[in-house]
Amino acid sequence: MSKSLPYSVKDVHYDNAKFRHRSFFKVITQTLFTSDMKRECVSCSTGKFLGLFMIFGLACLMLTHASKTPSVTDGLSKGLGTNEEQKVVTDVGVRFKKLLRRAPRLPPRLSGNEKVSSGIFTGKPNEHDEEKWKARQRNVKEAFTHAWSGYKKFAMGYDELLPLSMQGFDGLGGLGATVVDSLDTAMIMGLEEVVSEAGSWIESNLLERISQKGDVNLFETTIRVLGGLLSAYHLSGGDQDMNLANTGPKPTIYLEIAKKLADRLLSAFTSSPTPIPYSDVLLKNSSAHPSSNLLSSTSEVSTLQLEFNYLSAISGDPKYKTEGMKVFAHFKTLPKVEGLVPIYVSPHSGEFIGQEIRLGSRGDSYYEYLIKVWLQLRSIQDGNFTYLYDMYEEAMRGVRHLLVQKTIPNELVFVGELPGGSKGSFSPKMDHLVCFLPGTLALGATKGITKEKAMKDNLLTIEDFENLKLAEDLAKTCFEMYSVTSTGLAPEIAYFHTKDFYEDGLGGGNQSSEYVNDIIIKFNDRHNLLRPETVESLFVLYRITQDPKYREWGWQIFQSFEKYTKVDSGGYTSLNDVTTLPPPRRDKMETFFLGETLKYLYLLFGDSSVIPLDKFVFNTEAHPFPIKDAIYLEGGNNMMKGTM
Repeated sequence: MSKSLPYSVKDVHYDNAKFRHRSFFKVITQTLFTSDMKRECVSCSTGKFLGLFMIFGLACLMLTHASKTPSVTDGLSKGLGTNEEQKVVTDVGVRFKKLLRRAPRLPPRLSGNEKVSSGIFTGKPNEHDEEKWKARQRNVKEAFTHAWSGYKKFAMGYDELLPLSMQGFDGLGGLGATVVDSLDTAMIMGLEEVVSEAGSWIESNLLERISQKGDVNLFETTIRVLGGLLSAYHLSGGDQDMNLANTGPKPTIYLEIAKKLADRLLSAFTSSPTPIPYSDVLLKNSSAHPSSNLLSSTSEVSTLQLEFNYLSAISGDPKYKTEGMKVFAHFKTLPKVEGLVPIYVSPHSGEFIGQEIRLGSRGDSYYEYLIKVWLQLRSIQDGNFTYLYDMYEEAMRGVRHLLVQKTIPNELVFVGELPGGSKGSFSPKMDHLVCFLPGTLALGATKGITKEKAMKDNLLTIEDFENLKLAEDLAKTCFEMYSVTSTGLAPEIAYFHTKDFYEDGLGGGNQSSEYVNDIIIKFNDRHNLLRPETVESLFVLYRITQDPKYREWGWQIFQSFEKYTKVDSGGYTSLNDVTTLPPPRRDKMETFFLGETLKYLYLLFGDSSVIPLDKFVFNTEAHPFPIKDAIYLEGGNNMMKGTM
């Protein structure tokens, strides 16, 4: 670890006094000197003598009794295996020193249904709680149905719905992005009518559109359309171990369309002179070109690999995985700032351009896919993908060292930016997009299993605990970005009050918020696009910590969406200003509201066995792909043995 981390292991606290071992000697002495006996005995000389004599006798008894003390730090620092036992100490002086030494603070080892302040919650919810969350899950399902009804009525086949003007809009290349993005959400919710409608449209229209449409963005098309098709393939029974769809096309339909689309998207890779793909693809003739500024976004070129890897796994063709993974192999060789990377890269030179570093737009999902692609591929024998995990760990150390600060006056933890690529240029600005990070940190720490199980099996390192603590603190900040506003909905961007930065009169409007002086919302940043990142992290953190507060926070956010963004004629709309009431509306329902926001809320309120985090990995658009046995690709003959 870095020697001077402003957010380090010193911030990892556990209130576990009742779990700390106390010696028999300590029990007796504490009883003597904290009870009424103390007051009575010390009032006479005989009592004083007897008390001292008893203490001396017990000390001699303890010093002559051999004991052995297990090492507690080895297991945490190594993260695996059982603790080694120390040798029996025979030297009386050493033993006496040990007797007086304060016991180490350990993460609690829990049993039963005990709830503790360490952040671990065990045991099943009571019947009343189960019914409450089932009802709230039904509310989310009804919201999805309302959103779909508006889209179907006014914009079917268009990329997006403009709910206020009640018409469709093609802003993502004209591939019917909302249809494909929404399909697996409908499957998970068991909405067979929506599955049938969306599936039928895809089967009848999408392949023709792929062959006729012009420019599309490689990144957006991959995460929304290709990702949606691949997830639908699996959830409809394509892998023969799961089928959430009793209606709609056969799984092979989704797979064949996905392959046709991916074949055209591959031109972004094959047209580039470096491993960095071009940003845009002309679908109708399978050609590609760079963006107008000749650059690619770092996050965009590194957020294609989950999709291309899974397509190779289920199609038996390694070409998709081969092209996608070239990007990470190339990034491995480039210079970084403590694992952090600039937000632009040149497809012509293959080098990073500029010095701006942030975990918001153009930077975010680079870090997300480092850990998720490693989780997807780690079981491959001789796959040699550990470099992804190493890059992730280095980057998170860089985040803690260079980007994490706390607000004034209430010490909210936030992740800022480095506009000039160095700590001296720190900006206390955080996009809502950064709120993906708490979920990613938690996932990287436990690898998808619960915190309780990871601790019981001694799988967490000190660095994992640091990342979990940072995840929970950041999630708190992301939630307060909602609760500090008049509408209870977060702005697109927030700034934070620090010792070096403050602007008065730019609060969120909710004067009752404890953090009204910590969070600054500038006029141009007050819009809300129905984004999913915060509820995504609440979902992951609830699954991992089992702390019900994350469900409650999610429910508050959902209620605000219902109150201020729901459109009576159908659909939900973005807002122009979350700090005023009533909030002015923007007239757009993003595809990710159905594909991500409502999906994560539904899963947050539901049974944790549905799409478990140790068996699935979600792409950055919330499309779940299964993690199975290793993929074996025989490069020469393109044959595959087994499935992922």
